[in-house]
Amino acid sequence: MSGSESHHRSCAVRRGAALTLLFASVLATAAATDSLPRAEEKTSRVPTRNVAATADREEVARAAAEAMADGKSATEAAEEVVSRSGDRWGAVYDKSQYEEFEQALDGEYTGVGLGARRTGEGLIEVTRVQQGGPAARAGIAPGDTIRTIDGAAVARRPVTEVMALLRGSGSGPGSDSGAVGTTVVLGLERDGHSWTRSLRRARLATEPVTVERIGTADGAGGSGGTGGASGDETRAGTGDESGAESGDGAGADADALRITVEAFTKGSGQRVRDAVLGAPEGVGILLDLRGNAGGLVTEAVTAASAFLDGGLVATYDIRGEQRALYAAPGGDTARPVVVLVDGGTMSAAELVTGALQDRGRSVTVGSRTFGKGSVQMPSRLPDGSVAELTVGHYRTPAGHGVDGRGVTPDLLVSADAEERATTVLSGLGGGSGSGPGGTR
Repeated sequence: MSGSESHHRSCAVRRGAALTLLFASVLATAAATDSLPRAEEKTSRVPTRNVAATADREEVARAAAEAMADGKSATEAAEEVVSRSGDRWGAVYDKSQYEEFEQALDGEYTGVGLGARRTGEGLIEVTRVQQGGPAARAGIAPGDTIRTIDGAAVARRPVTEVMALLRGSGSGPGSDSGAVGTTVVLGLERDGHSWTRSLRRARLATEPVTVERIGTADGAGGSGGTGGASGDETRAGTGDESGAESGDGAGADADALRITVEAFTKGSGQRVRDAVLGAPEGVGILLDLRGNAGGLVTEAVTAASAFLDGGLVATYDIRGEQRALYAAPGGDTARPVVVLVDGGTMSAAELVTGALQDRGRSVTVGSRTFGKGSVQMPSRLPDGSVAELTVGHYRTPAGHGVDGRGVTPDLLVSADAEERATTVLSGLGGGSGSGPGGTR
């Protein structure tokens, strides 16, 4: 893939999704402000491999400054340098985009409150409607088909682009009008009936973590994924294969918890920890990270800590200097855990997956994860925009690199992944109270 193509793909993932929550950029931001748990007294600073493709920070800043002096766009000049560099995950945000990015990490977004997936036929189907949001008030329901957005057909378009149009941050009609109170017109279809609805975008809170009781005795764990590409205004998506939204659980005889984490926004890690530590004795955990594109590394570490009693979560390097991230003590080390992943599991979600797998704390089920394990460092440009450039990579506790490789599940399955996962959880004693425990 050429530098230009890879850069545009990066922008599509980072800007076109509802929340652009990629681990590396947030990790770098935290490192730059000394907000990461360094534990440097426990780790030596050793040379690590050089980053193969990255833009030079000084060159980017110089290009931006020269463009401003010539009366041109500094942001566009910086983007051109990043594009030529081949830095796959490098990106340039203008000031307003970066502010929106930071708001997203706080668990807020502007949109209409729905999630969608692309069916096998290429149709865009609503999978989730946020309670109290504009879509819910307009009577839109899961299962409805979105035919058009502001008059433009959306069938067969990547779900990330559709989510961007709903939020007003994509390309095409309405793409520059994503402020609160602006209007987006949806063409919808249900049971052969077509109609349109005009919705006003609103500032909404994300729902990054959901907890449900499920049954594992017969492998029935709610509705499984359909393999269609999916997305949600409240999270990032890549257009990779991802299951549909989870079902309603199995009722009173349920003997496991499904914890679905759609993004690691602020507070999500503690919600996972509270759900795990508050679960009844003997109840197993199905941790669903499908379609989770990452988020705040501190939240990912907190989530991993729910299943660990201290110890290493990941190592990472910044310009050849190695550091480490550690779990907090006091997690549940005895409860059976199965982690469900797919090609849309990225970044901070891969950090959690790799940590629990390498520490022997979970069985991982699904398809190979995306492979986003690079570290970006943000720098402010003369016009107030922000360039995030790749400076390093992170590794799992066993030293496995994730970038470009992903995490390979213990049980590789593509079809009926959730059913297989709940069956595995049942075999581990997820409802009997006799599941294996301990970490290494």
